[in-house]
Amino acid sequence: MDLSFTKEELAFRDEVRTFFKDNVPPETRRRLQEGRHTGKQELVEWTRILNKKGWAVAHWPKEYGGTGWTPVQQYIFLEELQSAPAPSPLAFGVSMVGPVIYTFGNEAQKKKYLPRIANLDDWWCQGFSEPGSGSDLASLKTTAKKKDGKYIINGQKTWTTLAQHADMIFCLCRTDPEAKKQSGISFIVFDMKSKGVTVRPIQTIDGGVEVNEVFFDDVEVPVENLIGEENKGWDYAKFLLGNERTNIARVGMSKERIRRIKQLASTVMAGDQPIIKDARFLEKLTATEIELKALELTQMRVVANESKNGKGKPDPASSILKIKGSDIQQTITELLLEVTGPFAMPYETGEEGRNEPDNWASPIAPGYFNYRKVSIYGGSNEIQRNIIAKAVLGL
Repeated sequence: MDLSFTKEELAFRDEVRTFFKDNVPPETRRRLQEGRHTGKQELVEWTRILNKKGWAVAHWPKEYGGTGWTPVQQYIFLEELQSAPAPSPLAFGVSMVGPVIYTFGNEAQKKKYLPRIANLDDWWCQGFSEPGSGSDLASLKTTAKKKDGKYIINGQKTWTTLAQHADMIFCLCRTDPEAKKQSGISFIVFDMKSKGVTVRPIQTIDGGVEVNEVFFDDVEVPVENLIGEENKGWDYAKFLLGNERTNIARVGMSKERIRRIKQLASTVMAGDQPIIKDARFLEKLTATEIELKALELTQMRVVANESKNGKGKPDPASSILKIKGSDIQQTITELLLEVTGPFAMPYETGEEGRNEPDNWASPIAPGYFNYRKVSIYGGSNEIQRNIIAKAVLGL
């Protein structure tokens, strides 16, 4: 299998690379390079730059605002975006609910929601997980009862990422309590400002509040906010989760983080020499780079197969990409923490000799803790191993 890019694909890569170099706001680029989070307004502004170029929803069908790019071009675009680095478009809209709407929604829903997703006029969040309904998502208990042309929604969601910013939520609700658990679920979208919606932040181990509890108390939602058919929401959820796992390997981002490690390790001293010259550290860094190269080649084989055979059944190799990609991302945060050393410890501001709040080391320990999640979300690595065992090994 020839995994080299054609002359046309190399020219496309140069075009994309130049666009990111010239158009990513410098402050946004700096924050990403330092491992800091971008704010809501930064992401909105960047998404609108992409949308003006026609690249905000690059993987969507052309009739809904997509580019019509080949799988190889899509791969190149994503790697260059992550390597730049530039913010990724908000996945809840672009990669999750958007494809569900253009695949299963009616024409009115497509016309109403899709352009607003592409321009990030609406910030979306995902109402799937519940207390007691995480891995066993089909056991969810949030209900939607139809009454007088509306759904009355009651229940609770948890681990709802960035719900504090959200204008809209796509929500799995039980609409037929008598059906078996996978068959009685519907996919409903509604305004987060609706009466009866309460958002309560959850502080995570890194000190952040990116996830939330969301409560629904007699929330009234028009029946036209049902996506697709009633009680078919489980099918749409499986479709969505397949999209969520796409590109989770994040090869481009890992390449950029390794560049950051080398930069810091060349300046931070361990005794009388930079850490980069420590044999044990260098051995670990080199091993990670080798693993990343193997992951990149595996991802390119998946892309090449997709280019040759088209999109069909999910490729079991995508589970390998998810496992190895998340392992490498976590290893990279460990290497960054090793470079940082005691500078990563908690500090007090305003005291002579202490680190300033915005120093280079401050995001690294929180990033390490935050990235414990990547082997869990998008389908835990244990579940991905089960998929591989069944699909590849026939176990």
